[in-house]
Amino acid sequence: MPNAVALLALLSWPLVTLVLWQRLDPARALIWTILGAYLILPPSQAVIALPGLPDLDKYSVSNLMALACAVFLLKDRVSFVPETPAGRFLVLLYVFSPFATVLTNDDPVVGPGLWLPGMTLYDSLSVVAGQAITITPYFLARRYLATPHAARAILVALVAGGLAYVPPMLIEARLSPQINIWVYGFFAHDFSQAVRFGGYRPMVFLPHGLWLALFVLMSFLSALTLARLSPAADRAKWVGFALILALALVLARSVGPMFYAVALTPMILLAGARTQVLVAGVLAAVVITYPLLRGLHLVPIDTVMALAHGISADRAQSFEFRVMNEEALLAHGAARPLFGWGGYGRNMLHDPVTGKTLSVSDGMWIIRLGMNGWLGYIAEFGLLTMPLLLLARVSARRLPAPAVAAVALIYAANLVDLLPNATLVPLTWMIGGALLGQAEALRRAGRTVETAGVTPVRTVI
Repeated sequence: MPNAVALLALLSWPLVTLVLWQRLDPARALIWTILGAYLILPPSQAVIALPGLPDLDKYSVSNLMALACAVFLLKDRVSFVPETPAGRFLVLLYVFSPFATVLTNDDPVVGPGLWLPGMTLYDSLSVVAGQAITITPYFLARRYLATPHAARAILVALVAGGLAYVPPMLIEARLSPQINIWVYGFFAHDFSQAVRFGGYRPMVFLPHGLWLALFVLMSFLSALTLARLSPAADRAKWVGFALILALALVLARSVGPMFYAVALTPMILLAGARTQVLVAGVLAAVVITYPLLRGLHLVPIDTVMALAHGISADRAQSFEFRVMNEEALLAHGAARPLFGWGGYGRNMLHDPVTGKTLSVSDGMWIIRLGMNGWLGYIAEFGLLTMPLLLLARVSARRLPAPAVAAVALIYAANLVDLLPNATLVPLTWMIGGALLGQAEALRRAGRTVETAGVTPVRTVI
């Protein structure tokens, strides 16, 4: 149960946000409004309930305050309309598809010991409001973070946040995840999942150890990028930070992020900007088509299973359990493929006699597909992958800045992690929006050059 400190922290964040936007430039103010709330405020079990509106938690408070400061403090006009027709369609689909989900799920799910309510118009209005709040950082970042300088600011902020988390991670690696209990009065997840590889998996103020491990991965890759891009006099500093964050990543005790680190470190240190962007685009294409690839049995499940057995029997058992659940949920979702099953746990499998939930949905892709169907999945994952796909397309003619390319690769790792986990947070949306703004800027620049009849200059990195 969250304590009074948790409530006070949520109520105080608007004041913190106001100070940030008064003292920093809009780019850094936005970064620290979103990232600071993610790292400092209590996990989303701590909420301020408002009648008729979505609950206010660490995510919605930071998103709404960032928008309020942009509109009322800076008196700026923030557009929620992408430049491409496909982007505009995806925004409309993302915000308004819940109406279709509600209309096709007004029937209750019943059994001898089971009753899940049908959805009502009130549900659709609440979900639409929640969807609009969710994508706010995406379009704020498109407005304020669409430059190479802002991309570097994102990298610096990720490193700073990661280093700030190292001391509490060391404490929790030794004593178990206790800091959120000490400060905010509750434990955010199942404690058994904090025990891994003979030790404890830290969580600090994030929802789960997996979320923390992914964030440390992003911080580590950011430090490597800055070590590569910085002048020789500053390089040793960033290398030292990268080594500290590498140790923190090991302490996070999560196999997936460590695997991403091994795979992406050579790309960060050796590949050129265009190659990094193209690899990020390929990863985005895999993410958006993943359910189709699974349905066609093109995902090498057996190979991954063999790798899991090579790590430990527990990891192999966990992966097999995950795959079995996904297959069962895919079959359940096929009954309502376009708009999904909606909320109230209707997307899950239940024992009709006892009402007990029989399935577990871990990956964001299977959650979205089950709740909102193919249209909901295409809307959300289309918006998430669009920046990388567009950036990869325009990079054939206009080379992105090295910092932008590295951010794209780091962002791609987050998108890939949405397949096994639901690690979609406002930080993800913010980085995606920054990359969308940069891709649109490069696209406009390319058109300007073509209109002027000048051959674009291609810089080799």
